[in-house]
Amino acid sequence: MIKGHQSWIFNSKPSILASAAVGGPFESKSNFAADFDILHEDIWLGQDSYEKAEKKLLEEACDLAIKKANVKKEDIHFFISGDLMNQIITSSFAARTLAIPYLGIFGACSSSMEGLAVAAQLIDSNAAEYVVCGTASHNAAAEKQFRYPTEYGGQKPPTAQWTVTGAGAAVIGRHTSGPKVTSATIGRVIDMGISDPFNMGAAMAPAAVDTIEAHFRDLNIDPSYYDVIATGDLGSVGHSIAGDLLIKHGIKIPENVLTDCGAIIYKDDQPVFAGGSGCACAATSTYGHFLNEMRKGNLKKILIVATGALMSPMSYQQKESIPGVAHAVSIEM
Repeated sequence: MIKGHQSWIFNSKPSILASAAVGGPFESKSNFAADFDILHEDIWLGQDSYEKAEKKLLEEACDLAIKKANVKKEDIHFFISGDLMNQIITSSFAARTLAIPYLGIFGACSSSMEGLAVAAQLIDSNAAEYVVCGTASHNAAAEKQFRYPTEYGGQKPPTAQWTVTGAGAAVIGRHTSGPKVTSATIGRVIDMGISDPFNMGAAMAPAAVDTIEAHFRDLNIDPSYYDVIATGDLGSVGHSIAGDLLIKHGIKIPENVLTDCGAIIYKDDQPVFAGGSGCACAATSTYGHFLNEMRKGNLKKILIVATGALMSPMSYQQKESIPGVAHAVSIEM
């Protein structure tokens, strides 16, 4: 049901029956390497294009999540997914392979939590019994579409981020033990006029803050409710900006609670500039690392605030600014 202005409360507390995370060779050296179900040594995944490799990542994550959930593919009512490729071809072509009724979404790098929120709403409203949601990104495919082909060897500023090569997926159902999706806050589009495609963290940070503020206001709770509040892929630059903005808005979140998937996924000695990014950043961090920590009993309540930059190559070429959005989902044991 609706709570406040832009949040949903899921009274039935839909369950995350199973989740899966798949990564590439760079992710095998990351902080979360042990939390991936599959790690590939070949960035091509045996395919003849990076885009096909990205599709294969998503297919693998979905297939594995369905297998781990111990449900039949034909029993799943909907597949919800979005990605960074033009016309979300990664998701649409994966849906062609999966042959599950498909709802395509686009929230850029916020798509993971947008999909999870919609999936939980479908379960909570009895519009579905099982839903699989997921997303993927590929470093080389994103570079080619949004910046420069990797072969070009273009130099980047310190504010740039490294797109995660990977995919994350989850199967949502009801009436089982395990992590529960308890609420979601749907974000507004916030645009502070940032137009630098190499500074996505600054472009998305205000949207993350706006959604976090709305979540606490709508649900009438404070930051102490959560063990972890993780933004999606602001990186070190955007994470610092978000922290400053939250303090300005009178919201004090302890440093050991507020984190960012892009800032923590990679190790300090990995050359990722300001950190990780891409649809797979929040997806693999959540469906891999954070849910594993919950299942181990190390975390009880988490809020994932996936952030997205709603730009396209065309909007950048037309010198548009970069609108940001953030969608928050609360997961509890």
